[in-house]
Amino acid sequence: MSALLERRLLVVTGKGGVGKTTVAAALGLVAARAGMRTIVAEVAQRGDVASVFEREGSEPFEEVDLAPNLFHISIDPQDALEEYLRDQLPSGAVAELLIRSRVFAIVAAATPGMRELLTVGKLWELAQLDRRTPGAGAYDLVVVDAPATGHGVAVLSAPRTFAAAAGGGPVARQGKIIDAMLSDPQQVAVVAVATADELAVTETGSLRSSLKERMGLPLEHVVANMLDPDRFSAAEATLLEPHVRHPAVARALRGHHRALRQRAQLARLRELTGRAPAQLPLHPGGPDLELLADELEQQL
Repeated sequence: MSALLERRLLVVTGKGGVGKTTVAAALGLVAARAGMRTIVAEVAQRGDVASVFEREGSEPFEEVDLAPNLFHISIDPQDALEEYLRDQLPSGAVAELLIRSRVFAIVAAATPGMRELLTVGKLWELAQLDRRTPGAGAYDLVVVDAPATGHGVAVLSAPRTFAAAAGGGPVARQGKIIDAMLSDPQQVAVVAVATADELAVTETGSLRSSLKERMGLPLEHVVANMLDPDRFSAAEATLLEPHVRHPAVARALRGHHRALRQRAQLARLRELTGRAPAQLPLHPGGPDLELLADELEQQL
């Protein structure tokens, strides 16, 4: 875990429904426990992390505390655009004029990749020790609850795409600066969360290839989430088979066989990613964040 915490930006992604928000929150808690001033950033104006901590969602773009050393922000691209205009334009009046312009808002929203660029620009700003946001404190680590697998890579690669398209000028310069950080494995680490089912495992393998191809980044770690416990040995299962008509035995054997299928997918996940996944058990009644943080701290 210490190597992960040495980065400036920790990006957590995975197929929808695999529990990446909870894992991102738990990773933030691990860093906060270590005394690091940490913020968990969500994109697309979501506030799921706050609910994991049983806190009401904050206003978009508001940096709020969740626990000692742990903060949260929900990034809305429109707010990111307004902040960028106020920071970059020499005249506040011009910035406000553009912010209020309906035509400008439509053009910005319709530009392919603009939302991703604005989002990642704010993530980059959060990770700076000398932040451009007036009065904002620096963070030791930014944990990103990123979009689902494919879109997550698109967010990371947006600055490179825009810099290449712009050719020159301030947009290209800013894009290259942001891209230099996002493509630096000493500053950025990507963690994939997956469940042990075929589709999630396949997507995680594709993520590894896409990260390498588009960003030059390795897939740093994999977390296999919501795993059924091992119930019986092979010999014990054989002894139970003759009693399968009993409802309790049938349920237990179904759970046993589901766990066996998951173990087979774990082996495939390791083969596809080149990483031995951290294994998080299924928590009946919902995940316990403190317990998840303990488990991740021991395994990563």
